[in-house]
Amino acid sequence: MICPVCNNSMVVLELEQIEIDYCIDCGGIWLDAGELELMLETESERNRIINLFKKAGPGKEKSYNCPICGKRMLKFDIGEEEKVKIDKCKRNHGLWFDKGELQKVVEFGSVDKENKIINLLKDMFERKISSQKNGGSKWPV
Repeated sequence: MICPVCNNSMVVLELEQIEIDYCIDCGGIWLDAGELELMLETESERNRIINLFKKAGPGKEKSYNCPICGKRMLKFDIGEEEKVKIDKCKRNHGLWFDKGELQKVVEFGSVDKENKIINLLKDMFERKISSQKNGGSKWPV
């Protein structure tokens, strides 16, 4: 898959049997339809996150094209007090998260802050950042 932000090839990562498309250049993540819900452990958490989606009003943040259908995606705000702005395909192919946004959104929906997916995201991306600061490769060995 090609990244909608920087047009580079994305890699597929598996988190607890959920495949995500990850851009190693910009740090963005593409989730196919239904994958966000799979990251949440209970039905109440899934309903909570769905209820946090609000269509965003006009703004200055650039919208991107869906990497599957090529159509311009819609902007949505997720959250109550602190909001995250994401892109959603008009044809429901999936969701685009800029760097760091997926972890925040999963935390918004999760009742259990020790959710396995949250911990995996923290571990993966915090180790990557730490490795880059220390002059290492993009991915720790």
